[in-house]
Amino acid sequence: MIHTHIDEKTNGSIQFVYEEPDYTSALKEHNQSTLTIVWNRGRDQKLIVDGEALVLSQKQIIVFTANQKVEFEHPKAIVAWHFNRDFYCIIDHDHEVSCAGLLFYGKKGLPIIDLSDDGQAKLELLFQVFLDEFDEEDDNLKTEMLRIILKRLIVKLTRWYKLQHALVDVSDKDIDVVREFNLLVEQHFRKYHQVQDYADLIHKSSKTISNLFSKYSDKSPLQTIHERILLEAKRLLIYTDKTTKEIAYEIGFQDIPGFSRFFKKHTQFAPSKYRQEQLNPLVGKN
Repeated sequence: MIHTHIDEKTNGSIQFVYEEPDYTSALKEHNQSTLTIVWNRGRDQKLIVDGEALVLSQKQIIVFTANQKVEFEHPKAIVAWHFNRDFYCIIDHDHEVSCAGLLFYGKKGLPIIDLSDDGQAKLELLFQVFLDEFDEEDDNLKTEMLRIILKRLIVKLTRWYKLQHALVDVSDKDIDVVREFNLLVEQHFRKYHQVQDYADLIHKSSKTISNLFSKYSDKSPLQTIHERILLEAKRLLIYTDKTTKEIAYEIGFQDIPGFSRFFKKHTQFAPSKYRQEQLNPLVGKN
């Protein structure tokens, strides 16, 4: 099932998806302004995220922040919330639970949250609240109610995420720098490829940023930039028919050899070879 609500004032939208056998196709329709929360209610299953395989365990939640292509081994077991910035981010939320908050940009990489039995029970109750609200007739209060429930979901997930990643006692000021760096990389990776570029935007030194990343992230700031560039290159190679030259220019390289060297250094494949290797679907392979 896919429930959709649109805020006519802002053109913001929220989708609530569950027991949807063609969920992968539904997800692919979303763009870079869409944030996604995915909950695996079923058994452990394989995911293919932009061509890379991972396992989402039972009672785990994963968060997507960009236009990522995802395939699920058991899509009917997935519950998902899709919402764009015009729906949720139009409200001035506290920084920890905003669209640029800890859950979405606190650490680089896909945030994964493990649910305890108590957490699972609480999420089941919240699931029913969403169902009940989507069943209500559209009126002036429905948009606001859905925003309130969505914020409640994000607050709960943020609390669990902080506990599981030992972020409860960290300096808000320090983690905000890491969060801002990650958000700026998401916004400007096509243009800026050096740590100093982002340090200038944040008005911090490169050394300060590197020290903070060593404390609060499992990657260096340069790795964060490179991985975002690489992710976009893989997406364009797998899901579009753009030439290597077009892709290189789109993500900020001045020439094809420079892009090819970068790509091969990080993947061991030339771009054209990587595209060939990804032609066959991965889901379902033994």
